[in-house]
Amino acid sequence: MSPDSLEARVTKLESQVHQLSERVRASEQDAAAARVLAGAADRDVTEFRDELRDFRRATTASFNAVREDITVLRGHVGEIHGKLDVAAAGQQHIVEIRERLIADQD
Repeated sequence: MSPDSLEARVTKLESQVHQLSERVRASEQDAAAARVLAGAADRDVTEFRDELRDFRRATTASFNAVREDITVLRGHVGEIHGKLDVAAAGQQHIVEIRERLIADQD
């Protein structure tokens, strides 16, 4: 093998090694950037889960409060209904007394 041929081959190999080194360095940088992005995404997901959990708790508490208010209102409506029944019965009794008085006058 001639020294010129050997030198050309070594130069070519050195060039390829240099290119491969650059590609490895770029891949390492890409991997580091990917790790940073993955970490940020993981934090974002964790924050989203926390916010969703807090929202779910607040919504559940709100629904429970509304449910309790409706239960109380139903009780009040029942009381009012009972009082109206008593008032209607009283009015009916008054009507009956008036009718008796009118009948007694005739």
